[in-house]
Amino acid sequence: MPFKVTILGSNSAIPAYGRHHTAQYIQIKNKHFLVDCGEATQNQIKRYKLSAQKINAIFISHLHGDHYLGLVGLLSSMHLQGRTTALNLYGPLGLRDIITLHLKYSDTTLRYKVNFFPYNANEESIIYEDKHITVSTIPLEHRIDCSGFLFLEKPHEVRINKEKLPEGFSLENIGRLKKGEDIFGNDSQLLYKNSELTLPAFPSRSYAYCSDTRYLPHLKRQLKGVNVLYHEATFLDENELRASNTFHSTAGQAAQLAKDAKAKKLLIGHFSARYKDLSPFEQEARKIFSESYLAIEGTTFDIPLK
Repeated sequence: MPFKVTILGSNSAIPAYGRHHTAQYIQIKNKHFLVDCGEATQNQIKRYKLSAQKINAIFISHLHGDHYLGLVGLLSSMHLQGRTTALNLYGPLGLRDIITLHLKYSDTTLRYKVNFFPYNANEESIIYEDKHITVSTIPLEHRIDCSGFLFLEKPHEVRINKEKLPEGFSLENIGRLKKGEDIFGNDSQLLYKNSELTLPAFPSRSYAYCSDTRYLPHLKRQLKGVNVLYHEATFLDENELRASNTFHSTAGQAAQLAKDAKAKKLLIGHFSARYKDLSPFEQEARKIFSESYLAIEGTTFDIPLK
């Protein structure tokens, strides 16, 4: 049951030093998601041997170009490569107009359906749900409306303890055990207690993506206990004032939020082009939160069941 995040792009407004605009590829079980889609995203997907055609849904955090300018190209490539499966797209309301205008003036009609779901970036709400996960918006504070996304697994079923399972135990009764039920005979007599034949369910896993934003201490409530938190860290702490004035955060601020939210792991990215060497970002973050890591392009972060 995979739950993994691959970094496709980790730089901010200007690509530099081999770093690209923001994009992340997320696989949860058999579903594939793209979060943000800056320039060169489709090239990065190919570079890291991922599949654009498997993407079920795309989430765009806001309408600054470094987070969506690769989208129309990606949609067009999916069309040219024969995609027929519908694609769900979640983003600010204006994204529909942007895509429609491109397709209109290129006289392009996609061979697959794009289901567009606008969201309110200023409200915390569930915008996607399937039988395994929910995706909720995380209201952020940027120069324009901007949202993060919280990917949260639904509760797992209890695990069958095969060592305790009686011989010939029926599939029907195994199904009842997975639902947490006890097993009764035809005379309504209790045959097996659920706790005798099962192990506790694995805890639900979670991933939070916090795109461009000022440092917001109150986010610790929504992010409490998250397995992996990605948080922008455009600047080092020495530029904290500039970060605030430009509606961005520093490495230290991202680490403080991870610590306060009791996150298990922090990823930092969206680095300013002014920085060639990224090691100071990790060093500053680890002074506050030891489980801090750079969101280096091509790196896949697994969130295991445990």
